[in-house]
Amino acid sequence: MKREIRLNAVLRDALRSLFRRPATERYPFEKNPAPEALRGKLVWDPEKCTGCQLCIKDCPSNAIELITIDKANKRFVMRYHADRCTFCAQCVQNCRFACIDMSDEQWELASTGKQPFTVTYGRDSDLESLLAKSTEKHPEPAAET
Repeated sequence: MKREIRLNAVLRDALRSLFRRPATERYPFEKNPAPEALRGKLVWDPEKCTGCQLCIKDCPSNAIELITIDKANKRFVMRYHADRCTFCAQCVQNCRFACIDMSDEQWELASTGKQPFTVTYGRDSDLESLLAKSTEKHPEPAAET
């Protein structure tokens, strides 16, 4: 008797489910807007940054690096490791100059490799000088013929 009741309940649920819309969404094909206060990818404005490094000191996961190009002229490059970030926003709250923010638009950070998780922010000229310095320190090996 108990089996019959269970079987009837299962069949009733199955028939009811056939004629209803699915409860799941068709994500990534149909996207809902992100909530306003969502803590997504870290965004940095190099024009406002003074290089005080409070963001680095307050980051519990060591997800932020600030590379100094020229301290006197306030030229810095920020390297952000999204794979380390806990999205706690302590860096945003403690920045006195409002040069760091958490984007509510860039929150889809999934990837198949680790390389895209490191983001380098800065002025184009500062990024080029940093790249030039790194190639001087680590020259590429000569190709064998």
